[in-house]
Amino acid sequence: MKLVLLRHGESVYNMENRFTGWTDVDLSAQGVLEAEQAGRLLKENGFVFDKAYTSVLNRAIDTLMIVEKELQTMILTFSTWKLNERHYGALQGLNKDEMRAKYGEEQVHIWRRSYDVRPPALSWDDPRFPGYDRKYRNLKKEELPTTESLKDTMKRTIDYYLNEIKPNLLKGENIIIVAHGNSIRSILKYLENISDDEIMNVEVPTGVPYVYEMDSNLEIKNKYFLK
Repeated sequence: MKLVLLRHGESVYNMENRFTGWTDVDLSAQGVLEAEQAGRLLKENGFVFDKAYTSVLNRAIDTLMIVEKELQTMILTFSTWKLNERHYGALQGLNKDEMRAKYGEEQVHIWRRSYDVRPPALSWDDPRFPGYDRKYRNLKKEELPTTESLKDTMKRTIDYYLNEIKPNLLKGENIIIVAHGNSIRSILKYLENISDDEIMNVEVPTGVPYVYEMDSNLEIKNKYFLK
């Protein structure tokens, strides 16, 4: 069976070089084109999916909808906050270059790419706190992050993968996950047993499908970017 990981197309905050996190921004015009190209590549290479999984953020959901349009099919889809992007805390919405000028290149790199270092946290009364968003109204205040490291993101993402996605792969289903740079990095780290240090150098491009070909025991037989 096949598991495809797809980071959403470029968002408007990607384009503006801002920390995005759980901020629910749209795809940029370039991001729409990237999603269309991803869908065409999947169709040209004969991909058919039994299920799709996304975060609850529009840029991931919209990317999947565009892919479905290119595939000319609807895929049974499940959306969950556990596949959301890493929460960047008080950095969300801020320009990365401005933060480099303020805190230094090394510190910003650590916040962006390290495994277990969290950025500065939001307060619960900050309007950016996700508790003010109706998408999360069924979650307790304490369940919602005010900041996250990749380690935190990985905990929720892999919990969902193991409990909801893996059982379907074991049934032989082909699955696509449309998510975000850090939720996808979490899955890559888990599936490929990437070390805490090595994951700092792993980049996930927007709009490029990453394919795993697996046997019935979910052993990886092949992996590649579809270009």
